[in-house]
Amino acid sequence: MKNKILLVIFAICLISSIVLATIPAEEACGTDNEGINGCQIVEKSSYAQTIGINNSYFGIIAFLALIVLTVSQIKKPTKHKKRFIMIGIALSSIMAVYFLFLQFFVIKAFCKYCLIVDIGSIFSLIALFYYRNHDY
Repeated sequence: MKNKILLVIFAICLISSIVLATIPAEEACGTDNEGINGCQIVEKSSYAQTIGINNSYFGIIAFLALIVLTVSQIKKPTKHKKRFIMIGIALSSIMAVYFLFLQFFVIKAFCKYCLIVDIGSIFSLIALFYYRNHDY
């Protein structure tokens, strides 16, 4: 059950990351009366990239890797894959808290697709702890 829940969360996060990487913010999120939106503000901030690479590309790679690992873990469980999944979830959750902090307190604007990825990452950590006594 845990793996299926994680797969759904990872898939939602992957789709949101793909939207962020491929669709301009004004098209993906729409605009308000002044012609801007939170997605544009967040995407144009200095925090939108890490080492010159758009953060959504890192999300695509990370969630794709987590999906592949989780599917592989379902088919043939190993302790190493379980450990990599746990590390991936921990790292994505740490980054999610950081990005939520930036949106709430630094940028003071919100990107709905970013929020989906961040909240999804935190939900995956919650699912991991909730089902911690269940084997993969």
